[in-house]
Amino acid sequence: MERSAELGEFLRTRRARLAPAEVGLADFGGRRRVPGLRREELAQLAGVSAGYYTRLEQGHSPNASDAVLDAIARVLRLDPDERAHLYALARPARPAARRRPRPERLRPALRAMLTAVGDVPALVVGRSADVLAWNRMAHALLAAHLDFDAPDRPGDRPNIARLVFLDAHTRELYADWRAKARDTVADLRRAAARYPDDRELAALVGELTMKSRDFAALWSAHPVRACAHYVRELRHPTVGPLTLINETLELPDDDRQRLALFYAEPGTPDETGLRLLADPTGDRN
Repeated sequence: MERSAELGEFLRTRRARLAPAEVGLADFGGRRRVPGLRREELAQLAGVSAGYYTRLEQGHSPNASDAVLDAIARVLRLDPDERAHLYALARPARPAARRRPRPERLRPALRAMLTAVGDVPALVVGRSADVLAWNRMAHALLAAHLDFDAPDRPGDRPNIARLVFLDAHTRELYADWRAKARDTVADLRRAAARYPDDRELAALVGELTMKSRDFAALWSAHPVRACAHYVRELRHPTVGPLTLINETLELPDDDRQRLALFYAEPGTPDETGLRLLADPTGDRN
């Protein structure tokens, strides 16, 4: 999707979620043609002309000032992630960002690190949610039904978004699958703003839109969130229920690749479950 179209879609979804009364506007009853705030109402509250705001929403004002974007973010009550996303969409992409991204490769040191963390499930995820590598524990935790070596074959790499929306095992794995699905789409939205010319990412979005109604509905709602840390409840087919902390760390020297880790609170049954997953025989010697 073109950056200007993404900006318009994002602003429309945020206008739609705010009722006039929530922002201090009188509601005189009657049917409104659109849910939430009208363009002219948002423009009035942000202190800009209706014509200017309309051009911005249509992608025809690429040089909007910080003051204008801040005013719009304030009226729409955007959280920090949404505000950053607004800025990313409203600014012309830098020449480097407009170039087609290079194929993703994993540094050998990162692969060694995955092995070194031992019984901590860990994986490296690429910019469009491809699994570039995982250790034995992450494979056993998340996708033991797949070939462990699949990430080493670019054409066969597991993709987190495909697994969440198209893989029955993954859908069953997450106790709150809808929360995981929403977070996955929110992450892809941020990636799409960062890499507007990434053909593989665009193809992934198109594929999931065609194959999954759940994905299509979430994508049209335009969720945005930096997926950094969560508590995930899993229903693992081998060791049973697990409540794990999921931390995701961006690797600044590796083209926006991310390291995802899963761990349990010490002394909990969840920690015991991870130990059992690491050594099903119970023999730690």
